[in-house]
Amino acid sequence: MSSEKELDGDVRKLAALMERIHVLGREVVQPAAAVVDRDARFPTESFRGLKELKLLSAYVPAEYGGMGLSLVETAKICEVLGHYCGSTAMIFAMHQIMVACLVRHAQNSKCFQDYLKELVQKQRLIASATTEIGVGGDLRSSICAIEVENGQFRITKKAPVISYGEAADDIMVTCRRTVDSPASDQVQVMVRKDRGQCQLEPLSAWDTLGFRGTCSSGFVLTGAGSADQIQPAPFADILAQTMHPHAHVFWSSLWLGIASDAVNQARAFVRGEARKNPSLPPISSLRLAEVDNVLQGMRNNIYRMADEYQKMMAMNDAEAFSGFGFAIRINNLKVASSTLIVDIVSKAMLICGISGYRNDSKFSLARHLRDAYGAALMVNNDRIMNHNASLLLVHR
Repeated sequence: MSSEKELDGDVRKLAALMERIHVLGREVVQPAAAVVDRDARFPTESFRGLKELKLLSAYVPAEYGGMGLSLVETAKICEVLGHYCGSTAMIFAMHQIMVACLVRHAQNSKCFQDYLKELVQKQRLIASATTEIGVGGDLRSSICAIEVENGQFRITKKAPVISYGEAADDIMVTCRRTVDSPASDQVQVMVRKDRGQCQLEPLSAWDTLGFRGTCSSGFVLTGAGSADQIQPAPFADILAQTMHPHAHVFWSSLWLGIASDAVNQARAFVRGEARKNPSLPPISSLRLAEVDNVLQGMRNNIYRMADEYQKMMAMNDAEAFSGFGFAIRINNLKVASSTLIVDIVSKAMLICGISGYRNDSKFSLARHLRDAYGAALMVNNDRIMNHNASLLLVHR
């Protein structure tokens, strides 16, 4: 009986948290979204509110003072934020991916144990520098190498993209383990701005079609600090077991939020049309039923895969990730979700007609559609499908 009461209490707490996030979304995130998009600036207001709610430590275990939310619960926050601002949701998701990497691979490190506590207290925002000029978008290959001497590291990396790099407090950098290591022998190291460990020299600006508020400019990153800030686990394990699966679940969830809001806009438009002539349902009501069905399929696919991955993590068995089957399925989730968001938002725009097409309409879906087209380019779908094709040749 007590366990049932505890479960019921947890459900109520989560529902109350989600309602606070919805309030933040309606009152702060959504009102700023248009300006964030127009000016391609960091959503400062949104993250001030997220920090006040202690949401940057949502995925940090309770033993460090965090909320200790599960993968599925954190994914739900990504979805909710996606309803109000795609850029805010994307930044939140990418931060939580880095938190997950620390939680799952660095808890044996005193340095990172202390950092997780500090993250909770100060709500530090973590970015990542994974891609590099010269490797063609291959995350499993690095040109730059970390140099360690007398317990201190140095690193220089030419990164074509560091999302919200200027706004972040800390940056996780992927690099070769040593100057003599092959390109695939990689580690992650944290550089902290508050200790003067990081310099960012601009390489490129960020003037894009969608997700403009992520401010994903390119930089030459120069970092230095204590060797304790090097992740103890190989990057190959971090990527396969945590970074890629979390990214595909969290990204898919925020894309679901964007798609859901587009369908909500279409539903409101159809209702308005129906009120004009109650005796004759608008022809667009049929399209609404069709797109709602596609949206439901997208949601079921995401949370079914998230649930499977969450159970695999609970097993705490690294070997569970060594098979090709999971890698193929999690990759398929990303490809399917990034394809469906374009389909759903496009269908919603057809329902709303010129009202959805206009920038000055309350039913405008222009930002939704521009953000939607960015989904397939984040770890390019062609690269993922090519990887899956190779895996399928040997998968049994």
